Amino acid sequence: MHAPSARPAPTPSSTTPALTTRSRRLALGVIATGMLMIILDGSIVTVAMPAIQNDLGFTPAGLSWVVNAYLIAFGSLLLLAGRLGDLLGRKRMFLAGTAAFTVASLLAGLATTPALLIAARFLQGIGGAMASAVGLGILVTLFTEPRERARAIAVFSFTGAAGASIGQVLGGVLTDALSWHWIFFINLPIGLAALAVAVAVLPTDRGLGLRAGADVIGAVLVTAGLMLAIYTVVKVEDHGWASAHTLGLGAAAAVLLGAFIARQAGAGTPLLPLRILRSRTVAGANLVQLLMVAALFSFQILVALYLQKVLGYGSARTGLAMLPAAAVIGMVSLGISARLNARFGERRVLLAGLVLLVGVLGLLARVPVHAHYLTDLLPVMLLAAGFGLALPALTSLGMSDAKADDAGLASGLFNTTQKIGMAVGIALLSTLAASRTDELLAEGQSGAAALTGGYHLAFMVGAGFLVAAFLVALAVLRPQRPKPLTTPERDAATV
Repeated sequence: MHAPSARPAPTPSSTTPALTTRSRRLALGVIATGMLMIILDGSIVTVAMPAIQNDLGFTPAGLSWVVNAYLIAFGSLLLLAGRLGDLLGRKRMFLAGTAAFTVASLLAGLATTPALLIAARFLQGIGGAMASAVGLGILVTLFTEPRERARAIAVFSFTGAAGASIGQVLGGVLTDALSWHWIFFINLPIGLAALAVAVAVLPTDRGLGLRAGADVIGAVLVTAGLMLAIYTVVKVEDHGWASAHTLGLGAAAAVLLGAFIARQAGAGTPLLPLRILRSRTVAGANLVQLLMVAALFSFQILVALYLQKVLGYGSARTGLAMLPAAAVIGMVSLGISARLNARFGERRVLLAGLVLLVGVLGLLARVPVHAHYLTDLLPVMLLAAGFGLALPALTSLGMSDAKADDAGLASGLFNTTQKIGMAVGIALLSTLAASRTDELLAEGQSGAAALTGGYHLAFMVGAGFLVAAFLVALAVLRPQRPKPLTTPERDAATV
């Protein structure tokens, strides 16, 4: 579910040497492999979370930090990492990020306490931000001819879908056959192979130089603000929504994020120039994505927990049970979404996808304690095809009004919004589920019934987010006139 960010094409001070067709294909393979590792890591962890919780002694709310630590670092640092890639060179940033992610994966696999695992996941997020912020930017500078670029981006997109699908199954298999530690160790051979090939085949670019400047103060403000905001939400279970702790830290987070916005308005080299938000379509698409991803990222986490803690599935069976969702998302996003967007327009396709996704969480909000997979869960997995409709359409809308000089900025903003939505969604919905479960246990309900009731509340709130996303898309995003597919677009749609 990741939307990788792009950076602007190199300027004359950051030229890229010409490469042979074979070298460019190898470079595409390296970039795709690096992103496969990062995306696979995001989905592979979800199936193993119950095993991690049991082994390391995480609390239900604390367990969310296995995901949140990664997402906060990733989402908060994307804009800065992309800017540093412009300044220091994209190849250098990609290599450093891939190396950091690989080392952090080793540390995560060796973790013996919750604190060590969370710290390693934070380092993984830093490495993931460094690599993904420049990966697509390298790709678009290598493939400048429209037909080649369309095919390269199709391969890159397919890698993302494959990573999500493989991660669900691989996480279960590795956890059951070996242990949860191996969901992190699996990154080591992938990362080392990517680094070895990347050194040889990725084009070397000089970058603009550090004199061009980077908004370090802005990066500190937004990172601290987001981290404090998510921490506040996670601790609501302990302190309550109206407590001095929650309101005080929430206000502090708002001040930090407000200071970030003010900084961007006056900084000479802002991390996020505010002109990009003047576009109604760009601003609307990012808001829709924030709501949509906040609702749906919890789908991966909470459904996996429901399957294991309520229905008693093992890790491998959980991965296989969720595979149909990943498969239909991949097939729809790569197989038919481009044609539907061209025929009906991105706005209509997005709205249709959101309707399907409301159905997903609506059905999950009624799933019973003793569910049957074929009748109660398989329809949910198949309706997840709505994400394969919504995300490509939303990505096109998010980039539609960006000028050439702002293309990298618009892409970086879109990617950052996605990661923030993931972090907020899992923190808020997992906390609500845990709080509701405690209430039902206090009322005397069984453990399975209490867990199911907690998940029901989280899915209902998520469905509300999706309804809000639908209303924003309907009111804010302008209808587009459908256009016939051009030859390069037809090629991309069939890759």
